[in-house]
Amino acid sequence: MAELLDEASHLESTTVGVFRTAATVKGGRRFSFSSLVVVGDRSGRVGYGYGKSNEVPAAIEKAQKAAKRNMMDVKLEGRTIPHEIEGRFLASKVRLLPASPGTGVVAGSTVRNVLELAGISDCMTKCYGSTNTINTVKAVFDGLKRLRTPAEVASLRGVEIGTTEIQERIAKGSRHMQAVPVGADEDTSEGGES
Repeated sequence: MAELLDEASHLESTTVGVFRTAATVKGGRRFSFSSLVVVGDRSGRVGYGYGKSNEVPAAIEKAQKAAKRNMMDVKLEGRTIPHEIEGRFLASKVRLLPASPGTGVVAGSTVRNVLELAGISDCMTKCYGSTNTINTVKAVFDGLKRLRTPAEVASLRGVEIGTTEIQERIAKGSRHMQAVPVGADEDTSEGGES
């Protein structure tokens, strides 16, 4: 569950993981904690941070500060991504696929936290290789960093690009979403119990 960090900038924070390590010393074991936090405004800005401390709340606070410093802009096409991309970090690979409106975020909890705080509500994902939490988050950020809009690609190539397949799917999906009235299913399913 995301918690509100800053009301002015609408920043929300989610703790992706808290990790405990132990050092054996003369008197027994000494524990220390680290945390991985994702921060975003649900409209195209997201960042992650990693913090360590002897107590969990202090580790989370440090991670939140680091995440705010490392925020980046994500290029969106409606509420999905402009094209298919694969992000990599060490042995982790995450493939991000754009989806039609209404699909939702089809992802595991680690990837879902990043995408939802970035403002992506329709996307399919698949993880390959290592599913280590920290490496997976870094792989997702690698993919998001390398996204380009059709306008950027057109200017780089010096050609004109028409409507893309993703833009057509978004237009078709949004027309379908408007055609189906909200709550239409609920009225028919409740009637007639005897």
